[in-house]
Amino acid sequence: MIIVSNTSPINYLILIGYIHLLPELFQQIIIPQAVYRELSDVSAPSPVQNWIATPPDWLKIQPVNQPSDTILDLLDPGERAAIILAQEINADLLLLDDMKARRTATERGFAITGILGILDQAATMKLIDLPVAVQSLQNTSFWASDNLFQKLLDKHSYF
Repeated sequence: MIIVSNTSPINYLILIGYIHLLPELFQQIIIPQAVYRELSDVSAPSPVQNWIATPPDWLKIQPVNQPSDTILDLLDPGERAAIILAQEINADLLLLDDMKARRTATERGFAITGILGILDQAATMKLIDLPVAVQSLQNTSFWASDNLFQKLLDKHSYF
């Protein structure tokens, strides 16, 4: 399975201490160089900068060769590059959290998931304590509605 990720899922999984889920769920993740730059940027949280400074073997950084288009130009550089790279390498799944990017990727025929989908899959496989993971995520700058978090917890019978 070919998986391409944008910055957000990797960033937040690092911040909540669950980055190990990516290779457990997907074996290998491919990111475009724009995502690598965002993760290593001085404005990124220091745990993220430290992690990406020595990327693990399961993370592959790949250049994007195709030009952007007017729709993609509305997205941020990492999202734009992730979608273009997914098109170039015919990815099976795109990891995206931003709603506009998710809509664009879906319109282009890509299967998508984000950090909540990753946590959902990990909880289904009994790899994590979902309430702890959700609480950790809510303590970051990640935003999702309380209703969405509750639906995820309810799905796994956590009240």
